[in-house]
Amino acid sequence: MTFVVIDNCIKCKYTDCVEVCPVDAFHEGPNFLVIDPDECIDCTLCEPECPINAIYPEDDVPAGQEAFVALNAELAKGWPVITERKDSPTDAKDWEGKPGKLELLQR
Repeated sequence: MTFVVIDNCIKCKYTDCVEVCPVDAFHEGPNFLVIDPDECIDCTLCEPECPINAIYPEDDVPAGQEAFVALNAELAKGWPVITERKDSPTDAKDWEGKPGKLELLQR
């Protein structure tokens, strides 16, 4: 099992989670983070660090978010690793909890 970043991260992209990852499994895109399932060791450290509950165990991904399992794996192959916390976008608070953000994902 691995952990998965779901759509609540899109346009919020808080990076608190990346600093606690012991294996550098996080990858950064323009407005979203993903977890590489081949690197994730299921340590559970990242999940409580996410301030907007956008990280879930693969087996517990909320209904309607299942596509993010494959999306994390796909995007992790092309996006660079991120290991240090960065400032979130200035409008991140405006996007917290908004549903249906997949169409806003920048690749």
